[in-house]
Amino acid sequence: MAQRLGVAAATLRSWERRYGIGPAVRVEGKHRRWLPGDIVRLEEMSRLTALGVPPAEAARAARVAATDASRDEGHAPAAVAGRAPGGPATLPLGPVRAECRGLARAAVRLDGDAVEILLDRAIKDNGCVGAWEEIIAPTLRAAGRKWASAGDRYIEVEHLLSWLVSSALRRRHEPRRPPREGVRPIVLACAPGELHSLPLEALWAALTERGLPVKMFGPAFPVEALGEAVRRVGPSMVVVWAQDRPTAAAELVSAVEGAEWGVRGARSHTTLLVAGQGWNSVPRAGARRLTGLRSGLGLIEQRLAH
Repeated sequence: MAQRLGVAAATLRSWERRYGIGPAVRVEGKHRRWLPGDIVRLEEMSRLTALGVPPAEAARAARVAATDASRDEGHAPAAVAGRAPGGPATLPLGPVRAECRGLARAAVRLDGDAVEILLDRAIKDNGCVGAWEEIIAPTLRAAGRKWASAGDRYIEVEHLLSWLVSSALRRRHEPRRPPREGVRPIVLACAPGELHSLPLEALWAALTERGLPVKMFGPAFPVEALGEAVRRVGPSMVVVWAQDRPTAAAELVSAVEGAEWGVRGARSHTTLLVAGQGWNSVPRAGARRLTGLRSGLGLIEQRLAH
């Protein structure tokens, strides 16, 4: 239930202890069994507190709403329980997983602690790829759409969520595979002027999870610095992210593909991979474009195998 609502389990216990908003049925072993009417009350409680209603007042209103719903044949608890709490203060998610809805609700409430817990759980349970594609990315896109359609409102939601996602991705989660031996590092960087680095951070986390050596140079990386990094690191490949068309696309391609590394007489070149919709109109990079996190990892693994 905590995951579904996007609150901490301690919050649910507090609501039950202080305001009587809890499960109607308990089974052996002190387990809670949440019935449809319980879910209606909890979702209404979550919706109202997200709007700033004091918890005691929200609890009274939630009990009334659940009672009214149970009396209305057209709005039986089982039907009402499927709605997303928050009303106009929710993010436009569409059909998504319950964990995604919980994350969105916590973000709208600006409940940083709950967001952090939900993100760590999502990554632990699903791995970086599953968490990013099925839970994190849909919530980020919804926050962006809400911000775009509401002027300057909800920008605080988008910024808080982005920061906490970045923090969760960069925490050192235990690799699911042992470190790869004999593999040259993979260099990740954003194109010059590109400040949106979260998708690249997700790739960094996924590569790290797979035990692959990776060096992240972050947002707005200059062309000259990228060429120098290639010469000094000698990477197996370089991934450059661009959400908008890079102003120096040709220079970026030349800087990576023209750089050589290794001992004299046995110089090597690095493979350039590009990611992000900004590269859609750059023909020279068309055959080496990553189109998603999961498929991109597959392409990287395929190239490493050769």
